[in-house]
Amino acid sequence: MLSFLTGLGALAAASYAGYATMAPGSQLYGRTVTHGSDPGQMALTFDDGPNDPYTFELLDLLARHKAKATFFLIGKYARQRPDIVRAIHEAGHAIGNHTYNHPNLIFVSATRLRQELDDCHKALEDAIGSYAPLFRPPFGGRRPAVLRATRALGLAPVMWSVTSYDWSARSAEMIVTKVESSIRTHKNRQGEVILMHDGGHLAFGTDRSYTVTATRQLLEKHSAEGKRFVSIPDLLH
Repeated sequence: MLSFLTGLGALAAASYAGYATMAPGSQLYGRTVTHGSDPGQMALTFDDGPNDPYTFELLDLLARHKAKATFFLIGKYARQRPDIVRAIHEAGHAIGNHTYNHPNLIFVSATRLRQELDDCHKALEDAIGSYAPLFRPPFGGRRPAVLRATRALGLAPVMWSVTSYDWSARSAEMIVTKVESSIRTHKNRQGEVILMHDGGHLAFGTDRSYTVTATRQLLEKHSAEGKRFVSIPDLLH
């Protein structure tokens, strides 16, 4: 019986450790940003860009609502379209490192991890010079070595508190429903960090029209409620 219970305990520990590598709110392997402290603020974050035309459409929307956001860019797309990177930067939004090729970092070697971060850094630096010292792991996957490597480069790891599931949504309404449901569970006690996507890691040009429409609806609704849409650096300060 003792050995059986010990085995169950080991299995539970292993399961939790695996869960913690992907769960956005887990702090088991080190502190990550998941939300702000001011419930009057919201931070829209967009992964997997830059992407034409959807990044440009989001920039137009954000400008109309005087909102700021954070874009976690894939290095190979930034290298392909530095003009979009510059447009994001010139509009006053924050830009973060999202690796060069978007691998799941749980499964890569230390050498590959460093290369992914360095190559993305160089692509962003070539496009705009300095950028916000922020990093978001692809798929949210991280382990202690990932967080150590990013912090050694001076990058703050950023997760999220609200998942929009826009990558699989069949309508803009589905995205908004997912976001609003998650916000309600938090009872507006924190500055939400919302995960969305302006691109797709599998191909440049991924259709994100539903995300654009959902973003417009979220901006209209929460701006009318007095929320301020800010970048991650502003959320943290």
